[in-house]
Amino acid sequence: MTCFRRRPGRIRSIAAALALLFLATSAFAGKDFVMPTAQPAKTYPARDEHSSEGVTIAADPYDMADKASIFSVHYMDQGFLPIFIVVTNDGDQPVSLVELKAQLVTVGRSKLGSATVDDIYRRLSHPSASGKASPLPFPTKKVKGTVSAKTQEEIQNAQFAARAVEPHSTQSGFLFFDVSGISAPLPGSRLFLTGIRDAKGAELMYFEIPMEKYLSAPAAPKPN
Repeated sequence: MTCFRRRPGRIRSIAAALALLFLATSAFAGKDFVMPTAQPAKTYPARDEHSSEGVTIAADPYDMADKASIFSVHYMDQGFLPIFIVVTNDGDQPVSLVELKAQLVTVGRSKLGSATVDDIYRRLSHPSASGKASPLPFPTKKVKGTVSAKTQEEIQNAQFAARAVEPHSTQSGFLFFDVSGISAPLPGSRLFLTGIRDAKGAELMYFEIPMEKYLSAPAAPKPN
């Protein structure tokens, strides 16, 4: 009878690798959403600055794996593109965002309004083939027929919810756009924002942000 000996070192290596994978998966699934710290809107590549009105709005899509990992749900898999909206008011009077509306116009002239919280809940509760598969290499929690309380909290906390921007301050948050069925929603697209009003109630000229500025911007240097 031939006797096969196990190699303790190899077994320990496999066990260690499995343990690290389990810890990484657990950490990803269990983490809480933290809103990114917004910088002044003028520092983002994709922006529109109204210098005479002292207001700048920037758009920062979270379409890449390293950025999208702040979420516990992989929204691109469900057909939603999260875009971080940053509004900076450099003026001396507040501006109102109560009537803010956003529309993403693709190069193919599709006009996409921002999704409501209920729109996102419905998609996650009843996932279909319309969601675009994405190859981002990190584990995601599968949603089957329901939306967990934690996911609901994440969606609500991530939403752009500011009603006003005080003088010399910045407000930020995410808008989600349903891009299911659109293979490349960002190249050539433009984000339009309307409904921003000054302290006297007059509506500011609409903001138009070319997404191409985001795509063509140099990659941010990696920390040492």
